Amino acid sequence: MGWFERNIMEPGKLPLLLALISFVLTFLITRVITRLIRAGKGPFGNVSSGGVHVHHVVPGVILTIVGGFGAVAGGQYGFGSALAAVIFGIGAGLVLDEFALVLHLADVYWTPDGRKSVEMVVLTASLVGLLLIGFSPLGVNDLNEDQQQNRAVALVTVLANFLFALIALFKGKVRLAVLGAIIPLVALVAALRLARPTSPWAKRFYRNRPRARARSALRSYRHDRRWVTPSRAFHDWLGGAPDPEPARSLERR
Repeated sequence: MGWFERNIMEPGKLPLLLALISFVLTFLITRVITRLIRAGKGPFGNVSSGGVHVHHVVPGVILTIVGGFGAVAGGQYGFGSALAAVIFGIGAGLVLDEFALVLHLADVYWTPDGRKSVEMVVLTASLVGLLLIGFSPLGVNDLNEDQQQNRAVALVTVLANFLFALIALFKGKVRLAVLGAIIPLVALVAALRLARPTSPWAKRFYRNRPRARARSALRSYRHDRRWVTPSRAFHDWLGGAPDPEPARSLERR
């Protein structure tokens, strides 16, 4: 049996695979359509009802609810579960494509804040992909037969990894904390490294430690200088560049 059959096509994983494919395709197709609308090309246009712009997060929420309840009712096998997975994936793609709008409660789709939607889609697709190829949440997939029979060992493993992920989150490393819920070593490394200077951890524990504050600020600056520009370039390529911000006029004193 090959790697694909052993990790991707094992019983019960087909709905997850279908949900991931429909999720990614929905996001990509939606971004193509919205970029065409933005450029004034093609037959597409914004949907309005009674003068109100209906964002695609609205049908996305409906499809997510329908697909979610359908998946719960349909189990892991059969045509019904596969259909529910596809519906759920389409709905989730529509919702997370406008994640930034829901977060800010404002139409920030084509603003720098709108990049959060692309970040959330990429993060979600990555996590689901890891689950699909065999990683289990909180790292319990690596237990041997003896450990699987020992529930205490499994419980300690789960709680320890959850603690590492929580510390990483408290240190301002949101992406690593979420990814660490799937890959234990990621959460451990993130928990041991310095916190970001604006994180709750830094404000609480670096308050009387000027050297730690300075090292945290320097490391954060170097990290952002190295990764922020490539990350923004990738997000702009994938989701479209935000509208240029209007120049601020100087106020008269």
